Amino acid sequence: MQALTEIVSRTVVLRERNIDTDQIIPARFLTTTERKGLGKHAFNDWRQLVDGSPNPDFPFNRAENIGARILVAGRNFGCGSSREHAPWALADLGLRAVISAEIADIFRSNALKNGLLPVVLPEDVVDALLEQPGVELRIDVAQRSVTLPDGSSVRFPLDAFAQTCLLEGVDQLGYLLRQNDAITRFEQQRQSQEFRHAS
Repeated sequence: MQALTEIVSRTVVLRERNIDTDQIIPARFLTTTERKGLGKHAFNDWRQLVDGSPNPDFPFNRAENIGARILVAGRNFGCGSSREHAPWALADLGLRAVISAEIADIFRSNALKNGLLPVVLPEDVVDALLEQPGVELRIDVAQRSVTLPDGSSVRFPLDAFAQTCLLEGVDQLGYLLRQNDAITRFEQQRQSQEFRHAS
């Protein structure tokens, strides 16, 4: 997983509320455990017209949004089923952060485990960003803050363990593996103490 310390990017906006994981990645694309390539199916049913051609009105199909790494979405983003493919698809699409006034708990947990930063900001702040697509934001993971277009900054919640994993570019297993020497020392000391008590 790539370390995530700072994101500076234009925003792409989806104003809809209650965007669920089936809208993020439809169930028919869940037949793989590969993360690569899922981005082309992200928001598939919104990105394409009935005849299969690209929907010119959908934000991710617009040229000005190519390369945007921050999604600003309506309230209750990522609700629905717990599929981990949803953050996989968004990350493969090139996104590094999702900003909303409310992000579903399971989606938030899955996102953090996969290097996608879920940012919950006050509703009035998000509402303003939803009306200003394409503005540049700066997200500082260490400071847990977002610098807004007017230069002001607002903080967002992020638990310490998830923050450490993002900053170091490791998932939960990777974090544990980095503690291998300390775990080995602890086990050796414990076994030594047990041996002394038994003798």
